[in-house]
Amino acid sequence: MSNLIVPFITTVAELYQHLDNLFDQDVDSNTLFASGYLRGFISLSATEFGDEQQAICPALLAAISDQLSQAKAELSPQDNVIVQNFWLALQKLV
Repeated sequence: MSNLIVPFITTVAELYQHLDNLFDQDVDSNTLFASGYLRGFISLSATEFGDEQQAICPALLAAISDQLSQAKAELSPQDNVIVQNFWLALQKLV
């Protein structure tokens, strides 16, 4: 996983920008995979809470975590670990 220094993320739009920026940086393929996979879950959950300018709240983070947990069987055990580790690291930025 990448150890990029990023500013504190406070809105869904900033979170999307952070994920988009990963594709322009020299990050590993696991980071790109996890960010792309997570973006779908973030988008799905975010629509329940408002638009992209909304602040990231604990309820939104919990909804994303719940959806990831429910979708665990979609991924191989190794890919699930990659996604979960990326999600845990990403939550530290918000």
